[in-house]
Amino acid sequence: QVQLVESGGGLVQAGGSLRVSCAASGRTFSTYTMGWFRQAPGKEREFVAAIRWTGGSPYYTDSVKGRFTNSRDNAKNTVYLQMNSLKPADTAVYYCAAHRYPGYSASYVQENDYGTWGQGTQVTVSS
Repeated sequence: QVQLVESGGGLVQAGGSLRVSCAASGRTFSTYTMGWFRQAPGKEREFVAAIRWTGGSPYYTDSVKGRFTNSRDNAKNTVYLQMNSLKPADTAVYYCAAHRYPGYSASYVQENDYGTWGQGTQVTVSS
């Protein structure tokens, strides 16, 4: 079982950068595909990025490609979301999540793919 705690959110001006982190507890962190989702006020939670437990290139939703970078450090049990060129439309609560099944990476863009969620961290981008 993995437990997750996000940090690093905050307020930034448009065009600025933030890095949010997700620290995981549990000895099997390296075997989990990890995802990032976000929920803006009045909207449904949406997929942002995922990094598979096998490594390889992360996957991003189109609206953040080229601006966000998802990475993981298995030695530190942490995943990161580096967000550059931020826009007001990026304002949301950002959640990290661990895949429902360890050692699985075939499906990772749906909320139901994930079984453990962090508490979320607020990112606000002012215009």
